[in-house]
Amino acid sequence: MTQSKQSTVAILGVGSMGSAIGRALKQGGARVLTSLEGRSAASAARAREAGMEDASLDNLVACDFILSIVPPSAAVDTAQRLAPLLERASVPTLYIDCNAINPDTVRQIERALEPAGTPFVDASIIGQPSSPKFYMSGPHAPRTQPLADHGLVVRILDGPVGAASALKMSYAGITKGLTALGSAMALAAMRNGAGDALISELAASQPALLDWLAASVPRMPPKAYRWVAEMDEIAQFIGDEYAEHRIYEGAAGLYARLAEDKEATDALERFFDQPR
Repeated sequence: MTQSKQSTVAILGVGSMGSAIGRALKQGGARVLTSLEGRSAASAARAREAGMEDASLDNLVACDFILSIVPPSAAVDTAQRLAPLLERASVPTLYIDCNAINPDTVRQIERALEPAGTPFVDASIIGQPSSPKFYMSGPHAPRTQPLADHGLVVRILDGPVGAASALKMSYAGITKGLTALGSAMALAAMRNGAGDALISELAASQPALLDWLAASVPRMPPKAYRWVAEMDEIAQFIGDEYAEHRIYEGAAGLYARLAEDKEATDALERFFDQPR
């Protein structure tokens, strides 16, 4: 597609998702910047391989778009750290928060950026790094169309800031919640001598569920540490007044343990990898 203007996009966070999105935008004709200050050698290598340019924070806030794709626990601090720089920027950049956080946290970020006059979009990313889909909400969401022109899959929600994050919390609560449930029950079955019987029964009566768990659980351990904060955000999204919020507090505890317990994650991999 012929571009009428090359957009400049700053990506905050060069993990697997951030670098994949940077690569897609670069291939779509955008100029993509990030800050590698304090980043690991692996992160720097991912950014370079994706065609992203290392830049100062002052250069990042001068871009057309900022995509914040950081761990959920860092989303607010990241926005607060950039707010003074955004206030001094000569041209307002569109700040798009793409993190797995609940609507209240998103609105906290929006308020942090208000003194800078920074237009804000609430976004959620659904899908794997190889095929992400962006849902955008808030009054400035239609201004993200150039990102679609540069190759991203963008869906505009008819809702305020908070709507996209509510979608992410609901979707991740189902998918990552189910991964937690399958992991917890597989470990409990193995501890009590019922592992083989459980895998056989799932194969016989719930083959689609078993296929889904066999694909999702083994991919979980490297991401478990990041999912802890996401489960906490989902619990807050549900609200303390509803008993079901404790489901996700428990999931946060499970993922915190699995992030450190290689014996348990190895057992899960063997459990879901066995012939059936």
